[in-house]
Formats: sequence, C-alpha cells, structure tokens
Amino acid sequence: MTKGWGAAGCTRRTTLLAAAALLSFAAARPVRAAERPVIRAGVLKFGTVSWELDTVRANRFDEAAGIELRLVELAGNPATQVALQAGGVEIIVSDWLWVSRMRAKGEALSFIPYSTAVGALVVSAGSGIASIADLRGRRIGVAGSPLDKSWLLLKALAGDRHGLALDRDAQAFFGAPPLLNNKIADGDLDAVLTFWPFAARLEAKGMRALMTVSDMLAALGQPATLPSIGYVFREEWARANPAALAGFQTATAKAKTLLLQSDAAWERLAQLMQAEDDATFRTLRDRYREGIPRSWTAEERDGAGRLYKLLARLGGRELVGDAPAIAPGTFWTGGE
Repeated sequence: MTKGWGAAGCTRRTTLLAAAALLSFAAARPVRAAERPVIRAGVLKFGTVSWELDTVRANRFDEAAGIELRLVELAGNPATQVALQAGGVEIIVSDWLWVSRMRAKGEALSFIPYSTAVGALVVSAGSGIASIADLRGRRIGVAGSPLDKSWLLLKALAGDRHGLALDRDAQAFFGAPPLLNNKIADGDLDAVLTFWPFAARLEAKGMRALMTVSDMLAALGQPATLPSIGYVFREEWARANPAALAGFQTATAKAKTLLLQSDAAWERLAQLMQAEDDATFRTLRDRYREGIPRSWTAEERDGAGRLYKLLARLGGRELVGDAPAIAPGTFWTGGE
C-alpha cells in the first residue's frame, strides 16, 4: 500500500472526493423548484389560455425562465377576476377595458398582451346574407349581453354605413356561445356574433365568417390588430416581483413561438382543445396563430385610447364607468 494511504487515509480521500462532487453538482444544477418564485395563473380548464400555459409547463419554459408556473382551474371568467382580486392567483386573462375600469375604481391592475383575436359574425354557408346591410329583419345571436363590445361595434358600423338600427331593424338574441352555435346549426338563427374559438368551430363545419371584429374595427377607423385581451395582474405584485413577471413573459413568448412554428406542438393539445374532428382542430390552431400579437408599442397603446373613447360613447357608463379616458397605468410598460 502506498505510504500515507491507510484505511483512515482512504476514508478521508473518499470524503474529500464526495464533498468535491457535491460542490460541483451544486454549482451546475438548475435552480430548484422550491427556490423559484411561484406564479399561479387562473385559467378555465378548456379555455384557449390553457393551451399556451400548458405548453409552457410541458416544455419547462417556466423552469428555464426561473419561475414555477402553476395553473389554477376556475369555473368562469368572473371567477378568475374574483380570484385575482382576492389574491388567490397572480395572473389571469381579461380585457384591458375591465382593467381600466378597475383602476378608475382604485384597484391598481395592469395588462400585457395575450391575443388580438376577438370574434366574428358568422352565417351559414348557403345564407343570403352577403353584407351587414342584409341583416335587416334577421335573427342575430350575440355571445354575451347587450353591452358586449363586439355587438356595440357591429351596431355602430351598421348605423354608420347602412343606416340600420340593429336594436330595431333586426332581432337580437343574447346567450352563451355554445347555445348560439347549436341554434345557428339548427337553423334557428340567421347569424351569430361570437368569440373566436366558437366562430372557428362554426367555420370548421362549413359556415362562413361574414366579418371579423378586426374588420369592424378597421371599417370604423380603429386599430384592427390591437391586443384585445391580455394577462392581467396586480401592479403591486409586479413591482415587488419584477424578475418573476419578466420570467413569465419570457416563458409565454417561447410558448407562442413554438405554437406558431410547430404543428407537432399542437398534437399533445388536441384533448385540451376538445376538437371533435380534424377540421375543427386545424381551424382552432390557425385562428390562435392569427391572434398572436406581432407588435406592442406606444402606437398600439395610443390606439387603445382612441378605441376606449369610441366604446365609452357607444356603451356609456354601464360599460366603462365614470372614466372619460383609459386609466393611466392600464398597460404595463415595465414599471417606469
């Protein structure tokens, strides 16, 4: 045996080697989950937001960005808003009009873009409706309430371009999107103005998008590619956790890029999408991709201010509250 390496020496050598290995591992290992800030996102189980955030988790984009993303499934959009306000989640998806209204009431929420997709006015393939002018006397299903923003825009366009007062010159039926989809499929409605995932499902069945909400905005002189909905969070949380928010933005941007470029990335989402056939699957995928925001600059934010004023004129206090203009700070710009 070599001098100096008896049994005790071997033990010491083994201990030193083990310690060195542990130090090397500690230096090289990624940040453990317990050390990453947790972001709880309130989602609807089968909502489109789940597609993006599930992609983040499946590809460990959150880990790479130094955060741990947890999805909290909730029953509906009002439930997500309540959860955010109560501190049960850090992030939800909602529209910037609601964010502005909450800020005007003293609740400091902020918004970053998620999607430009809104919805469309859909008619059956063989319908004689070729333009908005043909809506006179028709039965129109509207997803939501009489204060739905898309309905307000459609009414404004019908009045400005065709002299139609749709409240008087057509029959409007307000309801939940799945019900309206069934009604137009059964022939009980002549047209449906609905949110984009439900419009996509109708398109996949051979129906025709007469006009998208983006088309309506453009026709009214408004920005057509403005992000309509976005990730919403408490400003206080964002200022206290800037690295966590930056990590969330990085992770979701990676998910958007993957879903834009890779058809294979969508295959694992098929069950979550609840696509009953290949046509529905492809149409939902394509409409999601079309809604990925391409730009978010001062120009878009200024455009939102102009659109707010139009919506305030169309919907009044019931829609926007007492604020005549969009509340400062509605759009998060990095905490400056």
